[in-house]
Amino acid sequence: MEFLQPIMGIHGISDLCIWEFRMNFWDRLKVNAASLQKGLADEVVKFKNDAFMRAVTAGCAMMASADGDISAAEKQKMIGFIQNSDVLRVFDLQKVIDSFNAIVGKFEFDRTIGEGEALALVSRTRDKPEARVVVGVVLAVANADGVFDPKEREVARKIAAAAGVDPAEFGI
Repeated sequence: MEFLQPIMGIHGISDLCIWEFRMNFWDRLKVNAASLQKGLADEVVKFKNDAFMRAVTAGCAMMASADGDISAAEKQKMIGFIQNSDVLRVFDLQKVIDSFNAIVGKFEFDRTIGEGEALALVSRTRDKPEARVVVGVVLAVANADGVFDPKEREVARKIAAAAGVDPAEFGI
């Protein structure tokens, strides 16, 4: 066992096992996000209305604030996703941007107010067929850069809970 000592982590669990678990989680998330995005465009068309669009942009603003601040880069990431996404093309670009910026403004004024408003908008889809699609779109945006950190995962869980969706369905 002496030769195993360098790779042993906390509580006797090997760092290699922890690494493999993390890699499997990220791989599953990427596969789920990729397959989810394929079908999202078709699903979004079914729910083309202002309440749905506001729930999506609210979830995206909340995800952008996961690290405590919504940077200009995060705003640009969202705008870029909107412009290039088959998923959100069904909506008027300016309305989507205005909705996103309205929620961002609330986060910038006060994080608690912004989060409360975002979750209230997401919760309007609770127990409706579009709830899963809202969570799926938000996860697709969050994963657009290939990075899904623990803070984003926690925010994703809050968004899923507000929508009445089991986070386990999305591997979060």
